[in-house]
Amino acid sequence: MTRLISRAPVRRLTRLALLLGGLLAVGSAAAAAADAPEALIKQGEYVATAGDCVACHSAAGGKPFAGGLAIDTPLGTIFSSNITPSKSHGIGDYSYAQFERAVRGGVRADGAHLYPAMPYTAYAGISDEDMHALYAYFMQGVAPVDQAAPATALPFPFNIRLSMAAWNLLFLDTRPYTPDAAASAEVNRGAYLAETLTHCSTCHTPRNALMAEEKGSNLAGSSLGTWFAPNITSDAQSGIGAWQVDELAHYLKTGFAPGKAQAAGPMAEAIDHSLSHLSDADRHAIAVWLKQTPPVHEAQDSRAAHQWGEAAANVDQLRGAARPANPDALSGPQLYDAYCASCHQPDGRGTPDGGLPSLMHNTALGRNNSDNLVMAILRGVQREPAAQAVNMPAFAPLLSDTQVATLSNYLLTQFGNPQPQVSPERVTALRAGGAPSPLLAVARYGMAAGGIVVLLLLLWGWRRRQR
Repeated sequence: MTRLISRAPVRRLTRLALLLGGLLAVGSAAAAAADAPEALIKQGEYVATAGDCVACHSAAGGKPFAGGLAIDTPLGTIFSSNITPSKSHGIGDYSYAQFERAVRGGVRADGAHLYPAMPYTAYAGISDEDMHALYAYFMQGVAPVDQAAPATALPFPFNIRLSMAAWNLLFLDTRPYTPDAAASAEVNRGAYLAETLTHCSTCHTPRNALMAEEKGSNLAGSSLGTWFAPNITSDAQSGIGAWQVDELAHYLKTGFAPGKAQAAGPMAEAIDHSLSHLSDADRHAIAVWLKQTPPVHEAQDSRAAHQWGEAAANVDQLRGAARPANPDALSGPQLYDAYCASCHQPDGRGTPDGGLPSLMHNTALGRNNSDNLVMAILRGVQREPAAQAVNMPAFAPLLSDTQVATLSNYLLTQFGNPQPQVSPERVTALRAGGAPSPLLAVARYGMAAGGIVVLLLLLWGWRRRQR
């Protein structure tokens, strides 16, 4: 009888071969990144800039890409991770495959799932060429920072990262960006930039009950909890259809469109860290693409947001009038005279050069959602030192919720769209960071109901066995 040979040594040799193969793959990927040509690293830097990686992965006063930025979301605070090539606290040991899986699929090297605050749902469409350049840049063009970022601890059940695997099955489209054969090269370039790298839909597309983008309402506007990302479809009243391509491109570069808008909040950050550093051709391509997106119209919009308002005529007469003893009893004109008129002028026209913007024909006061007006008053408008803009101070320490609501309603009535009205309660919610997502309660009640059902089924099964 033929002697049987034990398979244990064979299995050990197989595992050893697989381990050596994995180590060689990691080593070859690291070597490829280390030997990347300067042109590829430079391309990766441009891709990272377009993706605005530095804005989220750099805390105020911290080092670039070292993480630690607190990102407020309706589900809680998420801290960005260290994505420098640090081997102790960053991504220095990531192979290209692990890097690509994290960026496109939202899964870290250790197998833990990322939250979609990291816009991997958009980055999934990045081309292979740009992904290899991005890897080369982060491995060779970024200085390592051996510093741990704070850990994210969302409330139960969202602290269970494995739940994102089911979310990804439902909502993650892993197909790469495919050019439209019927569109021009410029439109396709704009679409690739806007839909993948600059991830416009992440903020500007409304989300469903499970926090996934509603693709049928792409770019139709969405609340970010505090700031509101407006409708940027081609609709002439609700979106940017009344803007000229050159106006859009100029706004993407400077954050300022005379007679229409000035950037604040997250949009100002996107312009200062990302969009202003793109080439003129790429910004123009994005603008051209935006102008041909499917329009989404909101029924209540009768004119474009920048088409509202007229000059004030009732502020000068207030000067010298007695102030009420209760500060919350100050009228809208009195509050405007005290806190706004010195910069925006008594009649609201601003300065002729636009450095201090006009409040008339200003999108911040013309939309049906007035959250951005309130946020600008509470937090001010801060731009990077290189930005061509005048910073607006934050009035949250000076004005009560009632005063902010009174001032906002005066500004809307006098200079903007009088239809929306701001309540003190809404100011309170925005000052606190926005209302929590109802998904928290839905998930907890859903899990509790599921637990009860399981318990009842177990009890029913036990009683059957007893019988």
